[in-house]
Amino acid sequence: MAQTKHFFSDPTHLVHTALNSLTLTNPGLALDLENKVIFRRPETVKKGKVAIITGGGSGHEPAFGGYVGKGLCDASIAGTIFASPSAEQIRIAALERVNHENGVLILPNNYTGDVLNFGMAAEKSRAAGVKTEFYAMNDDVGVGKTKGGKVGRRGIGGGIFTLKVVGALAEAGGTLEEVYNLAQLANANLVSVGSSLEHVHVVGREVSDDFVPHGEVEVGMGIHNEPGSHRAKTDLKGLVETMLLQLLDHNDPERAYITRKPEDKFALLINNLGGVSTLELSGITDEVYRQLNNSYQIKPVRVIQGTFLTSLNGLGFSISLLKLADTGLGPGKSFLELLDAPAEAVGWAAPITPSTWEHQNSPPVELKKIVTTEQPPSNIKLDITAVREVLGAALKRVIDAEPQVTRYDTIVGDGDCGIGLKRGAEAVLKLLNDSSADLNDDVIHTVNRIVTVVENTMDGTSGAIYAIFLNALVHGLREQDKGSETPANVDIWGTALKYSITALSKYTPAQPGDRTMIDALVPFAQMLADKRDVHAAAKAAEEATEATKHMKASLGRTVYVGGEEEWVGKIPDPGAYGLSEFFNGLASAL
Repeated sequence: MAQTKHFFSDPTHLVHTALNSLTLTNPGLALDLENKVIFRRPETVKKGKVAIITGGGSGHEPAFGGYVGKGLCDASIAGTIFASPSAEQIRIAALERVNHENGVLILPNNYTGDVLNFGMAAEKSRAAGVKTEFYAMNDDVGVGKTKGGKVGRRGIGGGIFTLKVVGALAEAGGTLEEVYNLAQLANANLVSVGSSLEHVHVVGREVSDDFVPHGEVEVGMGIHNEPGSHRAKTDLKGLVETMLLQLLDHNDPERAYITRKPEDKFALLINNLGGVSTLELSGITDEVYRQLNNSYQIKPVRVIQGTFLTSLNGLGFSISLLKLADTGLGPGKSFLELLDAPAEAVGWAAPITPSTWEHQNSPPVELKKIVTTEQPPSNIKLDITAVREVLGAALKRVIDAEPQVTRYDTIVGDGDCGIGLKRGAEAVLKLLNDSSADLNDDVIHTVNRIVTVVENTMDGTSGAIYAIFLNALVHGLREQDKGSETPANVDIWGTALKYSITALSKYTPAQPGDRTMIDALVPFAQMLADKRDVHAAAKAAEEATEATKHMKASLGRTVYVGGEEEWVGKIPDPGAYGLSEFFNGLASAL
């Protein structure tokens, strides 16, 4: 049974205090608490250094804030527990909290919400004139290529190797191109798999009745409680045999991500998922090393054991192997030399120097004022009273649909879709009903105000998708501003929606048929653009949503949930259903 007792009951307070503790254990760091950004104090960073930014949901400590420091990363952005930070938090980190004059490399793990939010921030950074590269770290082999589908490999413990070598190269003066290429090279030579005896319990949530039966282990369990390849009844020896086979079997078409020759050298990382005693973890390391040597003739040149990327207090561990390929960067910059390079980050096993401790008594870092660029006015006009009436009716319908969306998502997902939609709808509705809000007949100005609310209130994957879509919608509307006053009629909206769909496809591989909210969004946008009829468009979205009942998920967390035999033909995609209700609300008010 999962450990459900905690010293904290408020997850927000827990995340905030944990972030603040990083400035206590490493005085070379500073904290922007409002945006949950840990970053290096400016006086500790070499001028002209490429900035390395990472981050993700809280609950994986010491990842990712524990890898901020000299020789590793320049900033990390934290979300709530197991949820991606927002694109705005990440944008602030890239543009305001690091020295970006020689460029920024953004390195999240490969989870949909992280890819969308960090990706959107990367685009905003580029748009602001900063040289920016983006790469989603992905090293897990547990799920397999077929089941992973378009999602690809998940990012788990091995990504710490990638952060370490990239951080060391950046500290040594590597260019943006060099650190970006090195991140991809490390990832291509990296494999990881984890196993756990139990799911974990998140602070502040209800206790789930989904447990791993006594005597079984989940092979390949993800860091958010997602299932892996299978459950097994086995001892440690048999478990390690299975895990190493998944990592190193050249003949497994599902997991053969690396090849090896007798002369290849490897670095080994044994990672504690949070709840394994150091005594047991040491025994696991010994078993893994023994089997690598005896069964695969691999003697790792570095064996690194500890707690690097966790799943709260997860009762499990992961194994990562990095093949020490030639980096092509010359002396001092091989994978091994970069792994051995000193780093002052509390998540990495290296001491903090006396000179850094001197910053303990330094004054706080003065945070720069965040400048929000005002959008220029447009000539596309819409009656704001009509906006409040029509959009308000659609938002109320979404709010009323929350119990049903939550019920659906509890069956096929992680149960938070309905609450997220309701939270966003309520916030936008509050904006519309606020007589003091600066809404007017400039449709681009008003949509921009709505975008800000969505970005600040909706987190996770759906929040990122909505925010990207709405940002693109603003651009699609502005492209139709010809310099003279133009009514925002159905032609204008239809054209803008088609542009938004195209823009969204750059950040998510989701297409109609993948059983996501895209199944409702695309038919609505296409029908509106083709027929110029909101009622027909809403009907198309509703019919497409109904069709998701019979689809197998290929994207999103439903991919890992399984149990299709219980819900196929009965349960539509929750995100598509919620969006369809919104469209029906629009149509009913017109």
